[in-house]
Amino acid sequence: MERLGTGIGWRPEIADAVEEMPGIDWVEVVAENVCPSHPPESLLRLRRRGVTVVPHGVSLGLGGADRPDEGRLTALAERARALGSPLVTEHIAFVRAGGALTASPRLEAGHLLPVPRTREALDVLCENVRIAQEALPVPLAVENIAALLAWPDEELTEGQFLYELADRTGVRLLIDVANLHTNHVNRGEDPARALAELPLEAIAYVHVAGGFERDGVWHDSHAHPVPRPVLDILTDLASRVAPPGVLLERDENFPETSELERELAAVATAVESGRTALVRPAPGSDPAPVSDAAPAPDGGRAAPGPERRAVGIEAARQRLALAQTSLLSALVAGTPAPEGFDRVRLGVQARSLAAKRADVVAKVAPELPVLLGEGYRTAFLSYAQTHPMSGGYRQDALEFTESLLLAGRPHDAGVRRELREWWLDRSGPAPRSRRPAARVARAAQRVLLGR
Repeated sequence: MERLGTGIGWRPEIADAVEEMPGIDWVEVVAENVCPSHPPESLLRLRRRGVTVVPHGVSLGLGGADRPDEGRLTALAERARALGSPLVTEHIAFVRAGGALTASPRLEAGHLLPVPRTREALDVLCENVRIAQEALPVPLAVENIAALLAWPDEELTEGQFLYELADRTGVRLLIDVANLHTNHVNRGEDPARALAELPLEAIAYVHVAGGFERDGVWHDSHAHPVPRPVLDILTDLASRVAPPGVLLERDENFPETSELERELAAVATAVESGRTALVRPAPGSDPAPVSDAAPAPDGGRAAPGPERRAVGIEAARQRLALAQTSLLSALVAGTPAPEGFDRVRLGVQARSLAAKRADVVAKVAPELPVLLGEGYRTAFLSYAQTHPMSGGYRQDALEFTESLLLAGRPHDAGVRRELREWWLDRSGPAPRSRRPAARVARAAQRVLLGR
């Protein structure tokens, strides 16, 4: 396992600070935010200095019912090659549902949602991971996610689920200790038990991040300082295994460089505290097997042949697709809550998803909150209640704007005219020409059409 050392999440807002920080061995970058043919100059400078860059994907949806999209896999592979990365990472999550497997419209979550910890969902995940591994030029590591809600009738703990995934596929694990803390607060799961059940030798690196608690729910914000409980979990992990790499994540509300450096120092101290108590297994001993995992559905009989396995996995994909579509529809389209889910937690998650959509659309299309002013957020949240996201955030911004214009909003004619111009500029296959002749032609066309 490659030793990565101390790292920080690279973001454009702190690019200059990261370049100047001492002791940074590697950085992680959101894969979807990097153009492989034109990586940011800051990343190229870091690479030339010998700093490792790891692309971290957020949109593959390995835990979904569908096979991984070939285009997304190709894009992730291109980024790994362009950045000279030793590995790439993604999440154990589903991010979209619906489509061909359910004969229903495609829905996008715009967020990482938990996979049911059942053996059938594990079968689908394992096959998706194998498909991804074959398509990528470097090893893959997958991350445990934070969750506000739990699936009913789960068969495995988080540790057992990750152990079997790594054992069956050989995939590496990206362990996020902040997410273990989140699941402790939100789902009552014991982080120490999860660590005890993990295949420690499969850990590629570790994430550390901050969040906040509100009304008994922990929100994994990546916009707040790392709290003591997260550092304590990191110390526990470091007492069990020397992590190949530890990375501080920060996505918003960036503090001064000195504060980031203090957080990195606190992370290093937590790791060192664990290392002083590192418990090493006796020579020749193997990791403890998962002792209380549910028995295999076949009762220990011989595994089915390839044809039966193929039929079984396709049936499992369809059942998982129906379940995930039902959940996602309740979260983003207001349909009834699926049986067995906590309706209060579903409401919290639904509001969180809508708020995140509003925030990201405001970043992708910063002109909208400028044009709409204080009314932007209220208008967007109202729109989100009846308009699930079916594409990316840029498409979401366009569809939101179109819905406002069709409703004759905003009431200010001047603002509405500017909004319409913005929408026309971005809704076509290419930006409209700014040449005077083209502008005159458009004006004439509007007159002729009575617009």
